[in-house]
Amino acid sequence: MALGRHVRLLSLAARLLLAPRRDLAIRSPDEPLPVVRIPLALKRRQEQRQSKRRGTRGPVLVRPGPLLVSARRPELNQPARLTLGRWECAPLASRGWKNRRARQDHFSIERVQREAPALRNLSTKSSFADLGLEPRVLHALQETAPEVICPTTVQLSTIPPLLRGRHILCAAETGSGKTYSYLLPLFQRLVGLPSADSRLLIPAPRGLVLVPSRELAEQVQAVAQRLGSCLGLQVRELGGGHGMSRIRLQLSKQPSVDVLVATPGALWKALKSQLISLAQLSFLVLDEADTLLDESFLELVDYILGKSHIAEGPTDLEDPFNPKAQLVLVGATFPEGVGQLLSKVTSPESLTTITSSKLHCIMPHVRQTFMRLKGADKVTELLQILKHHGRADRTGPSGTVLVFSNSSSTVNWLGYILDDHKIQHLRLQGQMPASMRAGIFQCFQKGSRDILLCTDIASRGLDSTHVELVVNYDFPLTLQDYIHRAGRVGRVGSEVPGTIISFVTHPWDVRLVQKIELAARRRRSLPGLASSVREPLPQQI
Repeated sequence: MALGRHVRLLSLAARLLLAPRRDLAIRSPDEPLPVVRIPLALKRRQEQRQSKRRGTRGPVLVRPGPLLVSARRPELNQPARLTLGRWECAPLASRGWKNRRARQDHFSIERVQREAPALRNLSTKSSFADLGLEPRVLHALQETAPEVICPTTVQLSTIPPLLRGRHILCAAETGSGKTYSYLLPLFQRLVGLPSADSRLLIPAPRGLVLVPSRELAEQVQAVAQRLGSCLGLQVRELGGGHGMSRIRLQLSKQPSVDVLVATPGALWKALKSQLISLAQLSFLVLDEADTLLDESFLELVDYILGKSHIAEGPTDLEDPFNPKAQLVLVGATFPEGVGQLLSKVTSPESLTTITSSKLHCIMPHVRQTFMRLKGADKVTELLQILKHHGRADRTGPSGTVLVFSNSSSTVNWLGYILDDHKIQHLRLQGQMPASMRAGIFQCFQKGSRDILLCTDIASRGLDSTHVELVVNYDFPLTLQDYIHRAGRVGRVGSEVPGTIISFVTHPWDVRLVQKIELAARRRRSLPGLASSVREPLPQQI
């Protein structure tokens, strides 16, 4: 009985083993294999356990050599010899900065060359005499600015066509010598023309320089006054911020004016009241034209251009009895619509466009640091920076500091804090009365104070060769504003290396910082700064 039972069990087992299994059937090559899915939470726990077993990551080894971008996390550094392609994915140090956890993070765009691009690769054999300037103009330049020996690349490209009577639109980076680019041809043109009629009842300048701020008007007038005094020409300034009685007094002091440096508001009031005439105008300059063509000034500038007789071409400038004005526009950034405005006063074919290859680019000779901070930490960080800058044990030449804010109230508030900490400074903001604003930037330039708290009115065109550090306490609202603020350091003639420190607080600040970082890593111009300029300068600039 037992033996029979064992035999039956063995035979049953054999049938089970030899029977075909449906789940073990051979699959065809085209049939997909089953996918084993692991829950995401389980997968993360496994990765965390594995990372704990491996321990902390070792140090990231970076090949020796200068860096283009240095970050707090070394794996995000970029060597200076590496340039990312246009479509290549860039590991941004600021990628996660919109998260609160990114606070206290920072990165820097390093200085990869010492000299300004406007002086790079210039030949020592080039001189102003080779550009076609007359000996008396060259003598005036040598007497008033002996430090200006060789022309910059912008001056080499701009002065010759201006002397030939061409209308010029010059777009070049800040601090590249654009002021002398138009002042020298302006004075050469005026010394070759007959003097203004002394019987005129109201001033009728033959040269006009239009600037957006009173501080820039004071600066340009000071440079032009020195040149004009050597050439026997009268230079006057007409600044805004005053009533009609002050404007009338300014114009009545000396009716004979050869060159007038004015702001749009003051000149518009004078033209409306018939206190001045532009009928004798032979040379018209729009300095910082990108700001003058902004919405805040556009209507005033359009009215002034309508009162000016702009020449159609160089031949119209040869008639001394029917004066026509030569038009010059200079700036560091240019918006769209420039051509539409100029088409109202002259033909586009008569305009020669000159563009720097570094236009709208991050300056390679200035170190730029970006710090992700909480709003409440900005004051403490600023005080540490200013106290470190004022230490007596610092080595090397020491320059001055510009601290930019986005509003006048922030300038005043920071001023009270610096007063509490016994830090001497100056303040400059647009809500100040004209009597208070007068001469503040000149005092800063002369070195009476090392720190200037200001808004963006100090970022356009002002000569700041002694500025060593720019602090963006409030990050600028646009990339154009960042370019102009950054242009206060590393200018032609600067004796101190320039540095920019920017506090990044808001999500919209992070968006702009990411655009700046990406442009720096790819060595390309900043995006969104559309311009109507077309003809670039030689690649050496």
